[in-house]
Amino acid sequence: MKTLEIINVTLIEPRLKHPTIFEKFDSLLPGEGFVIHNDHDPKPLYYQLLGERGNIFKWNYIESGPEWWKVSISKLNQDEKEPTIGELVKKDFRKAEVFKKYGLDFCCGGKKTLTAACKEKGLDVVQIEQELKSCDVQHVVSSNNYDSWDLAFLADYIVNQHHKYVKLAIPVLFEYTQKVARVHGDRNPEVVSVAEKFILIADELNRHMCKEEDVLFPYIKHLSEAKSSGMKVEASPFGTVENPINMMEHEHDIVGRMMEEVRSITNGYNPPANACTTFRLSYQKLEEFENDLHQHIHLENNILFPKAIDMEKELQ
Repeated sequence: MKTLEIINVTLIEPRLKHPTIFEKFDSLLPGEGFVIHNDHDPKPLYYQLLGERGNIFKWNYIESGPEWWKVSISKLNQDEKEPTIGELVKKDFRKAEVFKKYGLDFCCGGKKTLTAACKEKGLDVVQIEQELKSCDVQHVVSSNNYDSWDLAFLADYIVNQHHKYVKLAIPVLFEYTQKVARVHGDRNPEVVSVAEKFILIADELNRHMCKEEDVLFPYIKHLSEAKSSGMKVEASPFGTVENPINMMEHEHDIVGRMMEEVRSITNGYNPPANACTTFRLSYQKLEEFENDLHQHIHLENNILFPKAIDMEKELQ
């Protein structure tokens, strides 16, 4: 393995530091890189490089203070691209906790890159990347490798785990949100909005899950069985599987946006100090509902659906 050239930035005249690094970066061939040593966090360089050269490099902290900061900078290959948020969570679901912490949508918004998502929300992408890297060294107690599952098994899992949860949770949450709106709506008008919004969410999800269970999932299971048996798949009544998948993803977006509104209305599910037990429990259950929905949609948008599209093309 080739040793990377080291640039000790502290030895360069201040006005020439960034120009020297840019000149070095521009001279790199795809796949090549170098390491900079500095006596403070070179984060401003990251943003300048991103702004002036675009998302064509990898930035990796080797050491992060307090005395030295060491960063490797390499130029991406032409066929290399930044993974999307959904792809990062698909590879390691523990990273979902970091995205939740910063309000980054890894399910409905999972097709965005981390750079793009952070730019939209005004977040520090370098800080978030460092927190994501910490997940790589954490011990995994137990983790389901959903990406390796047979598609028929994954579809059944989604129905038995997540659809079942939604169907059980909706009547409970309907009762809680309606009661809180009725009792506390005069003093806390936001809970009336929450109750109204949840009715729309419940209606959308009930219709959505029926379509998945009656049409899309049986066809995906048929694809999986055909691949296992070496059979060819005939054209479906709805054309390619991409047609219903596009509809399901659109409906995911609708529900995802409504849940974001609920989170905003409730100030991140934080009830007022004088809230009663039912008030607090309704917010707690809404947050639990949203967390399950995030994993539910992630499994479909980022794993089940892309694999079903690829499998159908392979079989036709």
